[in-house]
Amino acid sequence: MNKEKPQIVALELDRGRLGALLSGNKGKGNILQYGIKGYVFAKLAHYVEHKLGARTGVKPGSEMILAYNLAQKNNARVALIDQDIRITLKRLNITWLERWRFIVDIFKGGFQYFFNKDSLPRFDLHTVPPEELIESLITQMKDRYPNIYNVLVEERNQYMAKKLLTLMERFPESKILAVVGAGHGREIVRIVKEMDG
Repeated sequence: MNKEKPQIVALELDRGRLGALLSGNKGKGNILQYGIKGYVFAKLAHYVEHKLGARTGVKPGSEMILAYNLAQKNNARVALIDQDIRITLKRLNITWLERWRFIVDIFKGGFQYFFNKDSLPRFDLHTVPPEELIESLITQMKDRYPNIYNVLVEERNQYMAKKLLTLMERFPESKILAVVGAGHGREIVRIVKEMDG
């Protein structure tokens, strides 16, 4: 932020998620907002985020709050570029095969963790994982959970790329810094370049 001095900071958030992060009410959605599948998925994701956060000492969403606060401090405009979480979670259509694979993967992961730790990929949770690992995990998700991948990754990549392109067209003289998860960055850049010609 200090090096690039952007005029616009684009965050992988929607208005509701930003408000929840700033107020500390993250993970408080209900079944009516998300639908049954989306609600269960959101609760599971919230649990995993907090377990990882406790293990690493990094509060989930803290990087987005930091980016938001730095944008405010540097008088940069904040743009929320992610799709509304309620729309995303309502669109989740988890097939029976994907549910079965999820159960199998949990047991398989637990077995590997306790009996064959050497077979698990190793990386430091305090840093952004290497690009090769991110690509490998995204590919595995796409193969094993195509519907979840489509809604959580592909559709959102398209949505965020369109929002970024709109910002670039509206503010052609402004420097834009996008803060997105490691699994989105490369594909969003590719889509923006493709759409921009």
